[in-house]
Amino acid sequence: MNTLHKFAALALSAVLSVCLLAGCGASASSTASSAASAQKHKDKLAAGYAKRVAKGKMAQEKADAILAKIVPGAKEDVCGDCDLIVECSKEEMGMKKSIFTDLMGIVGPDCMFATNTSSLSITEIANGLDRPVIGMHFFNPAPVMKLVEVIAAEQTPQEMVDKIVEISKELGKTPVVVKEAAGFVVNRILVPLINEGAFVLSEGLASAEDIDIAMQLGANHPMGPLHLADLVGIDIALAVMDVLYAEFADSKYRPCPLLRKKVRAGKLGIKTGEGFFKY
Repeated sequence: MNTLHKFAALALSAVLSVCLLAGCGASASSTASSAASAQKHKDKLAAGYAKRVAKGKMAQEKADAILAKIVPGAKEDVCGDCDLIVECSKEEMGMKKSIFTDLMGIVGPDCMFATNTSSLSITEIANGLDRPVIGMHFFNPAPVMKLVEVIAAEQTPQEMVDKIVEISKELGKTPVVVKEAAGFVVNRILVPLINEGAFVLSEGLASAEDIDIAMQLGANHPMGPLHLADLVGIDIALAVMDVLYAEFADSKYRPCPLLRKKVRAGKLGIKTGEGFFKY
C-alpha cells in the first residue's frame, strides 16, 4: 500500500528521482522559485535518465513513464494538494525558514514538511511554523545511496517519525532514526574526515591523489576524502563544518581554510568541473 499520493521535492531533482524510481505510485512536482527553475530540475533528471538508457541500465519506457509523472512548476502552482514536501535548498537557515513559511499559505493542513538539511537545526527551521518539520536526509547520489537519516525535531511527533520511516522503506531506502544534533550521525563523523584531508593537503604532507590512495588502500575506504568532498560539494562540506564549529565551539571542528578558499574560488567539485581534482 502506497503511503504517498503526491509529493514535491523543492530544489533537488535527485530526491524526485529516488521516489519515482522506487515506483511508489505517487505523482510528483519539481518545485522552485519559478516555473523555469523547476523545469531545469526536470530537464536534469531527463538527461540523467537518457545516460542510463544509453548504457542499457534503464528501459526507455520506464524513463518516459517516470518523467510523465513529474509536473514542474512554482510552489504556489503545484504544491497545494501534496501529501509530503521535501525541501532541498541550500544550507542556509533563512532560506529554509522562508520556504516553509511560504508553503504554509499554499498546502493543506495534512501536508507533511520534511527537510533534506545536512546539518542545520530542524527545531529552529520549524520554529514559528503551523506544523512540525522532520529531517529526511538523503545521501549523494540519492538514487544509489540506500540510507535516509530520519531526524525528529523538538516539535516532531512520534506519529510523523513513524510515517516517514514507512515512506523511506517504500522508497527502497534503509531509514535510521536519529536524535537532532549538529551534523546528525553521518556528517558528524564523515565531514571532519574530509576536513582533516584538506588540512593534510594544505600542510603539504602528500598530494591530493596520494591522500585519497592512502585512505582507500590503508583504511579500505571505497573513495578518498578529497574525491568525496568533490562529489558531495566542497561548499556543502564547508557549510557542515561551519555548523559543527558554531554549535560545539570545539577546535576539532575548525574548518580548514583551504575549504573556504576553494568555495571562494567557485571550485566546488564535480558540479563545477573542478575542486580538489579536475573533471
